[in-house]
This record gives sequence, structure tokens and C-alpha cells, in this order.
Amino acid sequence: MRRREFSALIGGAAVALPLATSAQQPAMPVIGFLNTRSVDDVPELTAAFRKGLNEIGYMEGRNTAIEYRWANNDPQRLPELASDLVRRQVTVIVATGGNVSALAAKAATSTIPIVFSVGGDPIKLGLVAQLNRPDSNATGVTVLTGLLGAKRLELLRELIPKATVIAVLINSTNPSAETYVRETQEAARTVGQQIHTLSASTEAEIEAAFVTLAQMRAEALLVITDAVFIGRREQIVALAARYAVPAIYEASVFARVGGLMSYGPNFAEAIRQVGIYTGRILKGEKPADLPVQQPTKFELVINLKTARALGLEIPASLVARADEVIE
Repeated sequence: MRRREFSALIGGAAVALPLATSAQQPAMPVIGFLNTRSVDDVPELTAAFRKGLNEIGYMEGRNTAIEYRWANNDPQRLPELASDLVRRQVTVIVATGGNVSALAAKAATSTIPIVFSVGGDPIKLGLVAQLNRPDSNATGVTVLTGLLGAKRLELLRELIPKATVIAVLINSTNPSAETYVRETQEAARTVGQQIHTLSASTEAEIEAAFVTLAQMRAEALLVITDAVFIGRREQIVALAARYAVPAIYEASVFARVGGLMSYGPNFAEAIRQVGIYTGRILKGEKPADLPVQQPTKFELVINLKTARALGLEIPASLVARADEVIE
């Protein structure tokens, strides 16, 4: 073989080798991120998801890709968004933003792993067979939304002990709405408290609910948190201020935009756990073997500025128990 031919052969091999090596690289896993709300709504939760993902060794753009699908506070879009992720054959679907998101993902696939964040009971919702061993293609976190109604009712009565009528705002389109209402009604009967349930799921219906609240002379309001309500939190808080009704919410984001008081789980921590579970599934673990996580700590947030605007004096004992006080 001539020297020139030999050099050309070696050079060609040197070029071909990286191409062959590159071809053998496994495809980057793709996470389908399905959420009821909008990309600009509660960005700290998306950051918490990425944080959990990073902790387990995955970073967006480096060794995993994320396909985001936002319903923009229109739950009816979720089934098609979930189906689109299935058609794209994503590696795992992360369903956050409430029960409806998880149910849409579950209805779209029985094979692609799903990691959810829900407020209701995942067993009653049909997402898993049992909490400690899901025996399903889905697992995740339940933050017990709505099931803390008894505690929030207790806090509201401590703040306004003479309230004779307390209104409860619920999104009746939530699959767990009936359970949430029943739990709250049972808690109210136990203490002899009269409550009146108001239902809303759209901007106009929320406005109408507050008109009804004023007509019935309700002296306090308990908002059973829902993804739609979180997306419309500024409207709800503004209406509570307009009608001068003291209200308690589950998510702290309500208190941070002017709501009087909130009591509920740390949502950022829950979504971080969703990120960790997603990473573990990408590493090869099966959803069926990962127990559904539940919160162990609940946070009380009080907005003293709003209390002063309402002419309320928060009991010192309540302020002392608060995890965060907004001045």
C-alpha cells in the first residue's frame, strides 16, 4: 500500500470513529410536563420540580429534555395535551396542577410512567391501587387538598368565634369536590357551625358566588383550593376584600397576594418530590414500586396587613403559631 493511500485510510477512520461512537449514544429521555395552569403562574413550583430532578442527577438540556404542556387554566384542554405527549412517546409524564391533570394523563396511557401531584385521595381517584405499593403506571404525591377543611374551619372559627354563617367556595368540576364538601360539612356539624356551599369554576361564576355570599350575609369564607382557583387567586382575593369577608385558603400564594390567612402543605416541597420521583423513574425504577408520598408538615400563613384592612385583630395565640406572618 502506498504511503498516501495509507494516510487517507487512517484519516477516514479517525473521522468515522466519533460518528460511530455518537450513533451508539442512548437517546436523551424526554419528560412530558402537563399542568393545568399557565407557564407564568407560580414559577417557583416549576423551579422546585427542576430542583428535585437535579438532585437525582438530571438537568434539563444536558441529559434530559422537557416538553411542557400548559392548559392555561382551562381543564378541558388537558385530555388533548396528555394525548399529544403520548403520541410523542415521552419517557415519563409529570402531571401537576390538580386532580384533573393526573386523571387526564392516566386516561391517555396505561404504559408510560406517570408522576402526579394531586389534592385528593389517589385510590378513590383511580390512580393507584394502594398508597404504599401503587401497582400502577402512576405514583407521586398527594397534598391532601380539601381534606384539611376541618382544620381550616377550626382556624376560621378561632379568628371569628361569633360567626353564625360561614360560606365554602368549591369548584364542583373537580373530581374530588363531593368528598371535599362532605368532609367540611361533617366538621361543621361536629361543632354546630352553619355553612353554605357555593360552587364556581369560571371568572363569571366566581363573581356571582361572591354576590350570593353577600346576600346571605356570610361572615367568613373557606376556599377549598383547586387549580382553577389558584390560577384566579388575585380575583378571589380582590373580591374577598371588596365584600370585606375574612377568608382562609389552603395555598400560601393566596396570602402572598393579599389573602387573610392560609393553612396547608408546602407545595414547593411536594413538587420537589415529584422531580425526585421522575429522576428515579428515568434511572429505571418502576412507578408501581414507589409509594405515594404525603406531606408531613403544614404551614400557617397570616397576612396582618389584610387583617388591619378588615378591622380584625388576630389573636396573639394564632400569630404565635404562624409559620409566616406578612406585615
